[in-house]
Amino acid sequence: MTAPHYSDSEVGTLRTVLLHRPGPELKRLTPRNNDKLLFDGIPWVARAQDEHDAFTAALRERDVEVLYLTDLLTETLEQPDAREHAITEALADLDLGDTMRGYLEGLLGEAAPEELTTYLTAGIRNDEVRGGFGLVTSLLAFDDFLIDPLPNLLFTRDSSVWVRDRVAITSLAMPARKRETELTELIYTRHPRFAGTPRMHGAHLEHVEGGDVLLLKPGVIAVGVGERTTPAGAERLARQCFAADLAHTVLAVPIAQERATMHLDTILTLVDTDKVVVYPNVVDTLQAFTVTAEGDREPDGDLVLTVSDAEPFFTAAARAMEIDTLHLIDTGLDPVTAEREQWDDGNNTLAIAPRVAVAYERNDGTNAQLEAHGIEVIRIAGSELGSGRGGPRCMSCPVSRDPL
Repeated sequence: MTAPHYSDSEVGTLRTVLLHRPGPELKRLTPRNNDKLLFDGIPWVARAQDEHDAFTAALRERDVEVLYLTDLLTETLEQPDAREHAITEALADLDLGDTMRGYLEGLLGEAAPEELTTYLTAGIRNDEVRGGFGLVTSLLAFDDFLIDPLPNLLFTRDSSVWVRDRVAITSLAMPARKRETELTELIYTRHPRFAGTPRMHGAHLEHVEGGDVLLLKPGVIAVGVGERTTPAGAERLARQCFAADLAHTVLAVPIAQERATMHLDTILTLVDTDKVVVYPNVVDTLQAFTVTAEGDREPDGDLVLTVSDAEPFFTAAARAMEIDTLHLIDTGLDPVTAEREQWDDGNNTLAIAPRVAVAYERNDGTNAQLEAHGIEVIRIAGSELGSGRGGPRCMSCPVSRDPL
């Protein structure tokens, strides 16, 4: 028997997933703020919604239960203590000043749950307030945000990760995304569906982002370390997984600190128990440090960690997974298409069962490679969804998978 919420791999049959349908927060993006809000482009929101609806429909056609983050948040905000906590977190910004903070506290406090969800996710502009006028409103531009929008909510993978029956609330590195983890943590803490769910990590700890965490096999976890996840974050997550007996091996994988490879899942994702789709330009250089825990403990009670010397990632992964080899499927058909399709999230696939994966339809070369290796590809449109540089895996947080 397993818990109702459970995930021990990347490829076990997907039963429940957390998504966020693009909403008004994406309409807040402009050429002036999209870099700050971590979007490479400004999406056509109506088309992005159509594409996301098709993604959702493809999952439901395979009997996957879809949970929407904003629905869960609205239901959570029906509880007075949850509302108070969410408002306090949203108004903690030191840039607001006492006058505006006091006004917004009243505005948000009187909002209905659904309206409060919109305020918390789409933000509030300076020209939208009807009170709290003072020095802050006078000196800010009319279109400056008092509460920033959260366009990256689209990528639900980053703010939480399920490891078996436990959910890890991550700690997002970029200031523009800090409130995402606060709202995600509120849902897992206060929503009745998740009552009693064991939690670990948290927004207050060292930086770890879900796009860097791959469950290679029950007990084996790979953690990318680079632009978003720090070495200290990888160590903290490893210690917590070892202490809770969720893993026996963690592979710390250094990745290039550049926009195109911000997370480990922009380089590789699993499509079967022993197959990965991988950006071929990094295959020969990708390294891993194997981390395990000894039985002894430090004087302060912490587990003693053993860290190996760096070795080729795919060698270390196969050994930890107890298989002869990890079969590699190249992104693209040649170095040029590989680079282009990696940028377009060709290897950011979502496995919904062994040998069944959701992928963007635009990556013809990568999808052909997958099918040639026996993988069923469920193609979805992503011309607008991809403007934030994230694929099907980025846009989904598996809550329940069948045990592998």
